[in-house]
Amino acid sequence: MADPQIRFDDGAGYERMMGKWSRLAGEVFLDWLKPPSGLRWVDVGCGNGAFTELLAERCAPAEIQGVDPSEAQLAFARSRHSADIARFRQGNAMALPFDDRSFDAAVMALVIFFVPEPPAGVAEMARVVRPGGLIASYAWDIENGGFPNEPLLAEMRAMGLPPIRPPSAAASRMENLRTLWSGAGLERIETREITVQRTFADFDDFWGAALLGASIKATVATMPPDQLEHLKESVRTQLGADQGKPVTLGARANAILGRAPA
Repeated sequence: MADPQIRFDDGAGYERMMGKWSRLAGEVFLDWLKPPSGLRWVDVGCGNGAFTELLAERCAPAEIQGVDPSEAQLAFARSRHSADIARFRQGNAMALPFDDRSFDAAVMALVIFFVPEPPAGVAEMARVVRPGGLIASYAWDIENGGFPNEPLLAEMRAMGLPPIRPPSAAASRMENLRTLWSGAGLERIETREITVQRTFADFDDFWGAALLGASIKATVATMPPDQLEHLKESVRTQLGADQGKPVTLGARANAILGRAPA
């Protein structure tokens, strides 16, 4: 039997669960990159378009091409996009549907741990970017507790209910990102850590959003009601969440940039 896979087929659900987190981290990421205006971008694994919208809003791009394997996510991305600068198409990060040197910049936002073969994904970004162009990524530091829903994941593991893991979780480690970028022949490599916080209206707001996570949803769906309630109360206790009070959580991502050889 094949291993279970994380699948994203609900753009609106993803927006509630991860869209705001993506934007918070993406804003810090773009402040760090400081890209000039007028670039041609490819957003690899664009999902429901959360980061694509940031590019359109903040970077005055000449063009954005968003690529993702999920047609449901792409449909949401198209519906939300109003700047009319981005185009979205179905595609594979390890075989991008573009000619060599088609873009000035390639980016993976919270994606590299989902790529089955990360070296192939980075090589593809390098291939479609012009000499001297930018190749960059940021990814939740999953293996070091940086994922936004880590409080829930930790309790699931403690109960013997490990959630589905992305196929390349180790790729999010900073040292592994450096190895991937240098292995692709990229130059002028820089890294940084990104930390962000998100405040939910109350615990139930957090809980409802967290259960929409693709790595959690499948496991939770198999749990009997009493076990699910036990999990919920364990997470509430861990967070020290008071009834009706706001809940603030932190998350941490690793970011990297490099340049295609001139």
